[in-house]
Amino acid sequence: MALRWRISALVAAAACAVAAAVGVLVHEFSRNRELSQARESARVTLDRAAVTYTRTGEVQGSGAALDAPGLPGDLRDLVEQGHRGTEFTTGPAGPAMWAARPAGSRVLSVRVDLTTTMRDIGALDASIVVAGLITTAVVLPLGVLTAGRMSRRLRTAAGTARRIAAGDLDARIAAGPRPRDEIADISTAVDTMAGALQKRLLGEQRFTADVAHELRTPLMGLVTAAELLPEGEAAGYVRDRVRVLGTLVEELLEISRLDAGAEHADMSPCPVGPLVREVVARSGPATTVLGADETADTDGDADGDAGAATVRTDSRRLERILTNLVVNAHRHGRAPVVVTVSGDGRTVTVRDHGPGYPRTLLDDGPQRFRTGARERGTGHGLGLTIALGQAQVIGATLEFGDAPDGGALATLRLPSVPPPAGADPAGPAER
Repeated sequence: MALRWRISALVAAAACAVAAAVGVLVHEFSRNRELSQARESARVTLDRAAVTYTRTGEVQGSGAALDAPGLPGDLRDLVEQGHRGTEFTTGPAGPAMWAARPAGSRVLSVRVDLTTTMRDIGALDASIVVAGLITTAVVLPLGVLTAGRMSRRLRTAAGTARRIAAGDLDARIAAGPRPRDEIADISTAVDTMAGALQKRLLGEQRFTADVAHELRTPLMGLVTAAELLPEGEAAGYVRDRVRVLGTLVEELLEISRLDAGAEHADMSPCPVGPLVREVVARSGPATTVLGADETADTDGDADGDAGAATVRTDSRRLERILTNLVVNAHRHGRAPVVVTVSGDGRTVTVRDHGPGYPRTLLDDGPQRFRTGARERGTGHGLGLTIALGQAQVIGATLEFGDAPDGGALATLRLPSVPPPAGADPAGPAER
């Protein structure tokens, strides 16, 4: 149940409870007061009748009676023991207040009819019920209105928090200052958190971009110096490490462009099947390609028509995504690596048969410079960062999971409608 209706139900319940409590108190007070007055009137009448009976031996015209047939049995027993008393009854003759006392060997009693009094109390009870219903009918809409405003403000805050979590760091609630308003305090706290988070992330992005740019100049010098080294095992090792460093710098520059939203898709018709086969052919190790007809194609030489459909996308960025996924599967998983293209060419899956993605990646997404589980191997954690960022640029979705029978499974879904010209990827990272 939504908070709005919970508050409304609480307001209605509180209004009904207050009305019921007031009604019970008024009813009991009115009833006790009327019974007290009737008891006092019966006693006074009884005392007067006793005086008349003592003087004349008669009770005619006094309002009392001797040995009245309708006298309650408990009251009669009390009088026979030599006491006087009163009792309220609701018999067939209607509600009445009895008062009785000994009169020699007989019982002198007075009956005060309370039919009208009890009817008036019943009418008062009905009026209290009507008043309670009217009060509830008036208070409930006010409660619903107030709860609705609170619920809308909370939904706005929650929606803004979700937008921030999705990567929209410019999202703000912008609630005005309201003293002693907890919802306004929450809204202000969310805006403050978003601002601090934005500053921190922008600082990290600027740092990454600055580091990558500053490394390019000395890296070029290292490349030149490595090429001048005489051939040998040490020279080969140096050149290999320089190539790794160069790849890392280029990846950092690409991530900084993705973070800054400087990447834009160049959309054009692209045959997905041939592109997948080209990527697989360059990946080195044997990779199996399955198309819509599920015809196996090893090393990119397909006998069937694996994903022959043409989609409108950025082929260069799609190639970059698929290359990173395939390389990541070989580097961190185990063979066989299987790439499957759907019949319409809009869904491509890359699956290995290794230990699967680490739990942190499945829960929080890829993280740059974090490779996750030790059994997945080592790396910089940038390949899937770039794949995910480039997928956002072309409007595609990239999901990571584990296959039911084991192994890591990455699923790329291309959009049916081309994305806008620009993109602002959040740029998470890799296992």
